[in-house]
Amino acid sequence: MSATADAGSGRLWRGGPDVGRLALGGAPFGGLYEPMSGEQVAAVVDAAWTAGIRYFDTAPRYGNGVSEKLIGRALQDKPREELVLSTKVGWQLTDGTAIADFTADGIRRSVEQSLDRIGLDRIDIVYLHDPDDCRTQALDEAYPALRELRDQGVVRAIGLGVNWPALPAWFIQRADLDVVLLAGRYTLLDSSADEELLPLCLDRGTAVVAAAVFNSGILADPSPGARFDYRPAAPELLARAQRLQSICERHGTELPAAALQFPLRHPAVATVLIGAGTPAEVTADCQWMNTPVPPDLWPELAAVPTVGVGHQSQ
Repeated sequence: MSATADAGSGRLWRGGPDVGRLALGGAPFGGLYEPMSGEQVAAVVDAAWTAGIRYFDTAPRYGNGVSEKLIGRALQDKPREELVLSTKVGWQLTDGTAIADFTADGIRRSVEQSLDRIGLDRIDIVYLHDPDDCRTQALDEAYPALRELRDQGVVRAIGLGVNWPALPAWFIQRADLDVVLLAGRYTLLDSSADEELLPLCLDRGTAVVAAAVFNSGILADPSPGARFDYRPAAPELLARAQRLQSICERHGTELPAAALQFPLRHPAVATVLIGAGTPAEVTADCQWMNTPVPPDLWPELAAVPTVGVGHQSQ
């Protein structure tokens, strides 16, 4: 059994720093919802830093390298020893498009290119990014290259950054990973990661970063037209989210506070990764994370059916 990370401790690799309950993701900085200027990104990063956030994540695919450049620029004046930075590999940027490349040479080249774009002295964590259609190559070629970089001290930790739990569950039974960044699959609406992945991570000592805990917004504001996984939510999902909101209101709690704090109730989850386009969104998320939630709220929320395994083919 591997035990590479201190699962549930806020540490993303064994002996690493406690990154705290909240981390900042760089997908919005690449223009996920609308273009952002360097000044806007710097303002969001500064707000996060002031709030105590010290873990920042990005990826080449976020805006074809734009997110890496802007987040690196925004972090230039921050004490390097105080922050943890992650990015992702497995895709080469070519003429404005990303092409899968999970070869060993491709991984090493991607790390070098990311370091150049970010402009900092090192990257702490490198994730294999969505290798769903290349799992064998990712395991046989990309993973050994990352493991070598970790052994050499070039990076401190390695893992997977994915949207669905089946692949990382398969992967960590065959590889020594420090951390899994999982988006949208351990939330108040979709707890499918708890079927196999989270217990396995806890057993192996693999830390989990829970991302997309609002499921694209529906758990922040379940109004008509809300989105789930980047698409308009189906009526039954909207009804479930509104039921969750009503339960929270009866307990004097806002739904976003429960949505943010829910993943941390599992001992495998080390931190929650948020995305933000404005300093005000960072401030709101921090306030929700720090709002006391009545213990008797959780059993009522757990009684609301979740999406469950299989709503997306694996």
